[in-house]
Amino acid sequence: MSIGIVVFPGSNCDRDVRWATENCLGLSTRFLWHETRDLSGLDAVVLPGGFSYGDYLRCGAIARFAPVLESLVDFVQYGGKVLGICNGFQVLTELGLLPGALTRNRDLHFICESVSLTVVGSRTEWFKSKSSGDVLSLPIAHGEGRYQCSLDTLHLLEDNDSIALKYKKNPNGSVGDIAGITNIEGNVLGLMPHPERACDPSIGGTDGRVILEALLG
Repeated sequence: MSIGIVVFPGSNCDRDVRWATENCLGLSTRFLWHETRDLSGLDAVVLPGGFSYGDYLRCGAIARFAPVLESLVDFVQYGGKVLGICNGFQVLTELGLLPGALTRNRDLHFICESVSLTVVGSRTEWFKSKSSGDVLSLPIAHGEGRYQCSLDTLHLLEDNDSIALKYKKNPNGSVGDIAGITNIEGNVLGLMPHPERACDPSIGGTDGRVILEALLG
């Protein structure tokens, strides 16, 4: 079983994810350069944080056209698991694998801090070891993490139990305090917090493990 970590020009958390998955969890990983189309042998794919293609136009707007993401769409349709972290979440919305959009933070400032999050949905395998209402502590680091969607989309997310995580104290103005969502099928998760930075008790705690362990759950 193996995990692929996509590397775009401008990715800066790809090695963090690999360190967490391999050194903390003992999971096999390989890097996927943005020009590859080969996802063979992978059980899950991670789109890491960073500034893909320099975040020109909009965050993730250019990355969504990368060859690797053409293969990713098929990967998802066949049930493959995909985790998008921070910029990866932005890419997933631009690609249309998740609804809504990520925009500039409410106060137009970059935010780097630890936040408390409430597990909202335990319908999917991502949080099968948690119950609704459980609290996680994870770091955030973003300037465009304000999740926005139409009222109809928000109601659809609620009806489908697709809201995975909410901020206990909203740092960026996201609608409904949303920090992470899943697709209807449950095999795609996008979130702004960084679980890979909370996998070691000596640096950032271990609350991120539950999410990364679910990649092969």
